[in-house]
Amino acid sequence: MRLIRGLNHLDAFGDGCILTIGNFDGLHLGHQLLIKKLAEHGKRLNLPVVVMVFEPQPLEYFLGEHAPSRLTRLREKVIQFAKLPVDQLLVLPFNQQLSDYDAEQFIDDILVKRLHVKHVVVGDDFHFGKARRGNFSLLQSKGQDYGFTVENSQSFELAGLRISSTLIRDALQEGSMDKARIMLGRDYSVCGRVAHGDKRGRQLGFPTANVDMFRKIAPIAGVFAVSLTGLDGKEYQGVANVGTRPTFKGSAKAILETHLFNFNADIYGRYVEVHFKAKIRNELKFPSFEALQSQIQEDIQMSKQFLEHLKP
Repeated sequence: MRLIRGLNHLDAFGDGCILTIGNFDGLHLGHQLLIKKLAEHGKRLNLPVVVMVFEPQPLEYFLGEHAPSRLTRLREKVIQFAKLPVDQLLVLPFNQQLSDYDAEQFIDDILVKRLHVKHVVVGDDFHFGKARRGNFSLLQSKGQDYGFTVENSQSFELAGLRISSTLIRDALQEGSMDKARIMLGRDYSVCGRVAHGDKRGRQLGFPTANVDMFRKIAPIAGVFAVSLTGLDGKEYQGVANVGTRPTFKGSAKAILETHLFNFNADIYGRYVEVHFKAKIRNELKFPSFEALQSQIQEDIQMSKQFLEHLKP
């Protein structure tokens, strides 16, 4: 899969392409099925499959901190897209220039002149262009003029269910990791590089691997039974806290702290993936270090029980 950042790095597709456009937040089973169907269409026409996403996501640009929490950052999306039959991942910077693009201009300049699109798959509620004037009907009309077809992604469902990023976000906020896992087709996970923290976990006797979630709003919060991958091909079990650490002075943004069982290697700077298996409890503020230490010991035992139960 080739990653293309911006139109300046985009070579025109002389023979055309098969295209889908969206946020693809979470890249859930519905998205995966759509991509696979798209790839089948591309194979029949001998055309590359192109996915167009925006960074930041449009709602993040317009709503800022009031936008819904993001399930997957761009790098996490790239990792998941690379597992699917996608030839080109086109990431367009969503800025004032793009938001001011007239709908017809977006179709003419980008879809037709740059991508030479032959088939487009979008949601029937898809809107684009200045003032969100562009829609599914406009795409269909323009498709008749330019010779490309348009398909509704709503036809891609799983067992009659319409899986959505919103439903997954709701499940995560409820702590229903099993429900989120079913819709995602995998454990919900967070990727990032292990960074130095303030060593609070080590002082408490439970050293942690700290990962910045790089999200304005985290989709999850609390204490979880987890596993960690990305080190040496092995999967390590542990317990993780996602939150602002209210027992101490607190943090302005959510931090992911993972304590791995029977593990003491130096992994600072390593890029890892933390897989959330089950929620144990909400984040709490404790009256003392001793109370927190006692609760962490209980969390570890609870996490081990969850993980043992989840073993295939």
